[in-house]
Amino acid sequence: MKLIVGLGNPGKEYENTRHNMGFFFLDNYAKTKNLEINTKKFNGLLTEFVDKNEKVILLKPQTYMNLSGESVRKVMDFYKIDVNDILVISDDLDLPIGNYRLKYKGSCGGHNGLRNIEQHVQTQEYKRLKIGISKDDEMDTKDYVLGKLSRKDKKVLEEMVPTINSILDDFLDTDFEVLMSKYNHK
Repeated sequence: MKLIVGLGNPGKEYENTRHNMGFFFLDNYAKTKNLEINTKKFNGLLTEFVDKNEKVILLKPQTYMNLSGESVRKVMDFYKIDVNDILVISDDLDLPIGNYRLKYKGSCGGHNGLRNIEQHVQTQEYKRLKIGISKDDEMDTKDYVLGKLSRKDKKVLEEMVPTINSILDDFLDTDFEVLMSKYNHK
């Protein structure tokens, strides 16, 4: 069984903000499967499907970013999902907009959603797909990540959707080292 988690904040006021990259890309992926992520369970919204005889759960925690790990842990415990079968999609200030990076382990890099997941899964060794949102040194970080995307940035991110969908499809049945070497390019 696989679990793909998209991080973001629930509510209309957070739609199209930089911090909601996980929700954005997970929703787009669900569309390719003709699914909606709308079942309320485990402090989140989820849906599931079967890929090559393996169940796959798509989860959008609804606990707000800083408490994302609560929802992730509940799903892991209920479905008995191993931490090695999880992929978390999040925004990343240190990557330029339009870039992404698959990563197997490491620190949360100051990302509170990832920090909370680390606390709840009790390891920094879990798979991530980090989506670049750039950063603005002139702006407070909180204001920046909760700020709305510009039309130009939104277009760049929409152009990434087919690649991110391919990554998520490949995650389901590809060794993660192979996945990283296939997709992590400069």
